Amino acid sequence: MTPVILGSDILFDRSLLRGRTIGLVCNPASIDAGFCHVIDRADRAGVRVGAIFGPQHGFRSDLQDNMIESPHGADPARGVRVYSLYSDTRIPTAEMLAGLDALVIDLQDVGTRIYTYIYTMANCLTAAAAHGVPVVVCDRPNPIGGTQVEGPMLLPGYTSFIGQYPIPMRHGMTIGELARLFNDYFGIGAKLEVVAMQGWSRDQYFETTGRPWVLPSPNLPTVESAVVYPGTVLFEGTNVSEGRGTTKPFELCGAPWVSPEPFCEALNRRGLPGVHFRPHAFEPTFQKHATVLCGGCQVHVTDRATFRAVETGVALIEAFRDAGPHQFTWREPPYEYEYSKPPIDILYGSARLREGLAAGRTTDDLARPWADEVAEFMNLRARFLLYP
Repeated sequence: MTPVILGSDILFDRSLLRGRTIGLVCNPASIDAGFCHVIDRADRAGVRVGAIFGPQHGFRSDLQDNMIESPHGADPARGVRVYSLYSDTRIPTAEMLAGLDALVIDLQDVGTRIYTYIYTMANCLTAAAAHGVPVVVCDRPNPIGGTQVEGPMLLPGYTSFIGQYPIPMRHGMTIGELARLFNDYFGIGAKLEVVAMQGWSRDQYFETTGRPWVLPSPNLPTVESAVVYPGTVLFEGTNVSEGRGTTKPFELCGAPWVSPEPFCEALNRRGLPGVHFRPHAFEPTFQKHATVLCGGCQVHVTDRATFRAVETGVALIEAFRDAGPHQFTWREPPYEYEYSKPPIDILYGSARLREGLAAGRTTDDLARPWADEVAEFMNLRARFLLYP
């Protein structure tokens, strides 16, 4: 296995910004194969880091739950100002960008539309375009591969901080490819350079890259959790636990009204491809149903090539709703800076899931429109892809 060469490796090995002052958008996952953080890579390359920008969960990714803002501060080890882009502002201000020759983004995305790092990147592009600051995006692998694209599109009227552009739930693009799409097709218009990786192909999952996995956010501890995330993240819009407060967030899901064995027997009879539902009970230590026994399942992906994460997530929601029609509820706003729309609607990208289930539609019914939407997106994204 030949290790993938990251965009940051190329940028700093070649000292392309030597003598310049940059802002770095990064977090603990912004490391190289030797576990050297991108800030230290920049210093070794003779590049001055004038400011650090942290995404959701903070520059140190130390804020466990979602929707907890991180404060501005400083990195005492390096003596550099740290600005939070998940705080009173989610877009860099002119004052934050002052004195910077370029803004360098080195974030590990996880391949799902609702993951906020790609919109932190988009907001940085928007601010940079307004203030004349060039942007360099150091590309990193999509940890769940770049071939499978699945799920509903974000529809007009449902934009939010977890969905700014009409893309499917599982988009199959790298963060660098998305930067090109957002900047060019959706008209941000920043002066953008994407430093592409070497040696990555679209069929690769993260384990085959030869690079160490560092959890990109506190509740995605493993590649397995990232694989199921495009579907089970939908539980954030419900009163069902998505496993926060356990050691297997997004792989475990459950609720107090569910008996695990019959629940899983019914799910496994559906024959969803590439997945097995194992009965499991757990007590979350925090967030939903903290210290309350929840019944449900662990989602075991048995074949990544056939597994359909979003369809599986919708089927799970349907199953939990059927198991407790009087106990299951949709979460109420606010959620991720949206104060009126139901959280499930901005997660799904429309009201079609919530309204469809209320009308008696099944998972098969709900998934049927996705194929045409995905096909249209595949045609669009083709011009922005960087890897075979």
